[in-house]
Amino acid sequence: MKNIVIVGGGIMGLSSAFYLQKSGHNVTVIDKNDFLNNCSYGNAGYVCPSHFVPLATPGIVWQGFKWMFNSQSPFYVQPSVKSALIDWGLKFVKSANDSHVAASAIPLRDIALLSQKEYEKWQEIPGFDFAYEHKGLLEIFQTEPVGEHAYHTVEKAKAIGLDTVLLNAEELQQLEPQTKINALGAILFKCDAHLYPQKLMHGLLNLLKQSGVRLIPNEAVIKFEKKGNSINKVITAKNAYDADYVVIATGAWSREIAALADTKIPLMPGRGYSITLENSPYKINHPAVLMEGRVALTPMDGNKIRFGGTMEVVPTSTPPRYKRVEGIVNAVKRYYTAFDIPMPAEKDIWYGYRPCSADGLPYIGKIKKYNNVVVATGHAMIGLSTGAGTGKLVSEIVNGEKPSMDIKPFEVERFD
Repeated sequence: MKNIVIVGGGIMGLSSAFYLQKSGHNVTVIDKNDFLNNCSYGNAGYVCPSHFVPLATPGIVWQGFKWMFNSQSPFYVQPSVKSALIDWGLKFVKSANDSHVAASAIPLRDIALLSQKEYEKWQEIPGFDFAYEHKGLLEIFQTEPVGEHAYHTVEKAKAIGLDTVLLNAEELQQLEPQTKINALGAILFKCDAHLYPQKLMHGLLNLLKQSGVRLIPNEAVIKFEKKGNSINKVITAKNAYDADYVVIATGAWSREIAALADTKIPLMPGRGYSITLENSPYKINHPAVLMEGRVALTPMDGNKIRFGGTMEVVPTSTPPRYKRVEGIVNAVKRYYTAFDIPMPAEKDIWYGYRPCSADGLPYIGKIKKYNNVVVATGHAMIGLSTGAGTGKLVSEIVNGEKPSMDIKPFEVERFD
């Protein structure tokens, strides 16, 4: 039995705590906030093996330049001379090639499938309802070029064993009879599922409390006490916590926390926005990605629909740009023509920061300098999707067990 200190109270930290406690350890989770409003709450709720293409793809860099001066664009990188962004940007550009995309497909598929399997097990835990549904995911397109791309995506998905079909406009409409969709067709990823993030996170917090995991809110980690090749204390402004093992799962802030452990991780925050219709007058059956609009929609928990999108690579201190939300609302209206969604008040707009690695693959594994530190971060837009699987992998690493999948592609210091 070890004393495990997990830094970070999002899905990666809580999932790791779940599996580590289950395997017999004393677990403490420290969160710089109150555990209740991190990036694990406002996302689209996808559990998506379909997302086997990393963020770093050919063409995204040039597209980013074209979108830079559009206040409603779905992708934006704020120019800066700061070394962290320059380092990340150079590595991102180098990774954005066809061979990297091809090499990433299997590990991204495998961690999502592992996670999906674990979420399905979680469903069986008494009292743990997080509105999980395995109904598939639509990727809807309106233009011929994107339709052609969809055809090739289906072929690639089938080649790696994912249950996927291409739908024409009529077949798409049959799946969504409750509202008119303006589209040429869609991909249906039958392999995908979705859930309600708020229920998942609240339920997981309750499970951890009941099982004896210590949850420490509102304490930011400021240093690690080191002894030889290990870290033996995690220190906040208020307390010091003895540690036999440390897990760094601090999302968009992981670069700074890893630096306290003398480890360099190329990672930048990627801000996204979402709005949720709590009692939606509109009904959809399936989650959907609007391909040209780069917007995600999810029916949640019976009577809700969440709309989300954008990727702003900006410092966490940057004020929100609510014009981006106008872009989300307008995109939804172009596809779902009956949806009369007004621009919401600022208080009703959620935003959060995804941890974006420099190549679109997460960082999962031990660091080199200290033998008792594991990192779990960098999942970008698939954090919740891969949360349960990542937690299981972290537990296996700490316990010295053979991981449930090949984690070499996720090596923490792979850019060194």
